[in-house]
Amino acid sequence: MTLGSGGSSVVVPRNFRLLEELERGEKGIGDGTVSYGMDDADDIYMRSWTGTIIGPHNSVHEGRIYQLKLFCDKDYPEKPPSVRFHSRINMTCVNHETGVVEPKKFGLLSNWQREYMMEDILTQLKKEMAAPQNRKLVQPPEGTYF
Repeated sequence: MTLGSGGSSVVVPRNFRLLEELERGEKGIGDGTVSYGMDDADDIYMRSWTGTIIGPHNSVHEGRIYQLKLFCDKDYPEKPPSVRFHSRINMTCVNHETGVVEPKKFGLLSNWQREYMMEDILTQLKKEMAAPQNRKLVQPPEGTYF
């Protein structure tokens, strides 16, 4: 996020940005089917996060609760966080053995911009679940994990 006018801009420091994201994530996003928060409140670097997505209607994911791990390294938000499903899921952009969301197969990560936030990743993954290539894929049993 940058602030400023008349062509000048100020880059918001990483920790301020993450504090803003923490506040937004804990409130729940939109209809409440996507949320995220820190794994460890004592982590002063705010690196490890857990996200939750409730599967979209009219898909094999409907009503399922998916847990994800997001890791924001020291270069976040200049570079995207690593994203990994903890809950087993079958999607074209997710490695079937590790649960890692593969940046080359998930446009938001491959075309990352500093303005993007973790909530953008989670909401886009939810949209991806409802996309034609993913909405009818056979899923692992609910409650299984990577």
